[in-house]
Amino acid sequence: MNNNDKDLEFLAFLEHWQANLPVLKLSDVLTHPEKAAITSIDLINGFCNSGALASPRMHDIVAPAAVLFSAAWQMGLHHIVLLQDTHGANALEFAQWPPHCLKGTPESETITEIKNLPFYPQMVTFEKDSIHPALNTGFQAWLDSHPEIDTFIVTGDCSDLCTYQLAMHLRLDANAHMRQRRVILPADCVQTYDMPVQTAVSLGILPHPGDFIHNFFLYHMALNGIEVVRTLEAK
Repeated sequence: MNNNDKDLEFLAFLEHWQANLPVLKLSDVLTHPEKAAITSIDLINGFCNSGALASPRMHDIVAPAAVLFSAAWQMGLHHIVLLQDTHGANALEFAQWPPHCLKGTPESETITEIKNLPFYPQMVTFEKDSIHPALNTGFQAWLDSHPEIDTFIVTGDCSDLCTYQLAMHLRLDANAHMRQRRVILPADCVQTYDMPVQTAVSLGILPHPGDFIHNFFLYHMALNGIEVVRTLEAK
């Protein structure tokens, strides 16, 4: 089998793997809801609704995420952490990405669907200035102060950028400190953007095939011990 055949074989496997992700019942995950948390990254206007990096693909995960938040809260999960891009005008990240989610603008604000949840004031929010959730933020201190939490549900965008960094940090932090920790990622609450090759070439930027990147990074997270599922069924 030549390399091209191997690549095609893997792509077929990846498509089959993604199409057959398991479904978990939320009630089965939250047998001890006081020891579980939802960590959500960048469900903010600048990625879901408007701005240079907004994408309709990200907007599509808003409703499932809000349903998950509500169902989990009703089952007794009362730890919800929001990690959100909030950049200053001179953010170094703007060398890699167009200016976005400037502090004090609507782009940096939590999406309305989450803000309108009655328990929103009880959520914890951390601002971040990079795609990593725990670099120069209070998130690691929050994790260290909640050692009883052993189950984390990860939601948000983008699958290959901030969400990947969040899920991998939770997994690798647990590994490094010998902490038993379950990290679950429901694919219907995670997404990334799409940039076709022809469009990218015309703009002088790198292409980003959304479906392939999304599926591959879900697979990569699964390779690292993160439980990737199709959805967390509330009923």
